[in-house]
Amino acid sequence: MILRLLGSMIFVAALCFGQRDFLTPDESDQIREVQEPNERVKLYTKFAKQRIDMVKQAIAKEKAGRSGLIHNTLEDYTEIIEAIDKVAEDALKRKVDITLGMEFVAKAERDMAAVLRKIHESNPKDLARYDFVLTTAIETTNDSIELSEMDLKDRTKNVQEASAKQKKEREALMSTKELEEKKVEEKKEASTQRKAPTLRRKGEPPAGEEKK
Repeated sequence: MILRLLGSMIFVAALCFGQRDFLTPDESDQIREVQEPNERVKLYTKFAKQRIDMVKQAIAKEKAGRSGLIHNTLEDYTEIIEAIDKVAEDALKRKVDITLGMEFVAKAERDMAAVLRKIHESNPKDLARYDFVLTTAIETTNDSIELSEMDLKDRTKNVQEASAKQKKEREALMSTKELEEKKVEEKKEASTQRKAPTLRRKGEPPAGEEKK
């Protein structure tokens, strides 16, 4: 009951004061610069490991204010793990091979989950102040490990089926006019994708061919 009440208070506080960014400005810049999914999930994993190290360091020293630091760091860690899953799902929707990225993530997440479980089992004296977010972090990591270790063909199928279902549900709520506009927009996008980009000037022949 106390943990649920604590979780509710945290949620209300987030609504009142605005959601804190789970990445630093520098980390956000790094993420924007890395577009390739395999490299992006590796970068997110690096940031997650840093949060785990921060929690370990805070746990090792009993000092005033550490419970707040641990709480916030665990929240940020959980959001980073969720971001990894979102990047992977987006890549699978686009049929991008993320085998290498998932192998890297799965190994790292198993190590991080072990650290989090060890912290919980050690039962720090201020655990009650961050037990809720610590438990959430452990559960989120375990769920992500299952996804990361899942056969990519099966995961791709599940992601695409879920995406198709969501699309149908959204379309069911749209008016006839909105559906028609959506179809027109999709045709335009498909047409744009079919046209291969070129740097040739108008009338200039392909490389290797002489202009007649």
